[in-house]
Amino acid sequence: MDEKEKIVVKVDPEIADLIPGFLNNRRKDIENMESCLKVKNFEQIERLGHSMKGSGAGYGFAEISEIGRFIEIAGKEKDIEKIKKGIEDLRDYLDRVEIVGE
Repeated sequence: MDEKEKIVVKVDPEIADLIPGFLNNRRKDIENMESCLKVKNFEQIERLGHSMKGSGAGYGFAEISEIGRFIEIAGKEKDIEKIKKGIEDLRDYLDRVEIVGE
């Protein structure tokens, strides 16, 4: 993905007011996963990935679900490099996403 390119996501107006909180919580997930990585708490990383996988698409962010799936698997495999990649992919996505109403 081109780092300068914005990712435009159309959200359902009925849940538009929930989106900022959802995205902010994903930023908190990044901090949590980085902390967990330092102490090798792979189970918590797996849980955070699983949660993202389950919630992302419901809010209109299929890419967050995909990143969550990747992180969940990486956590299960205890693969530090894959976890780091998943965290960076999530950070990049959040930095580039732009929300528009339908």
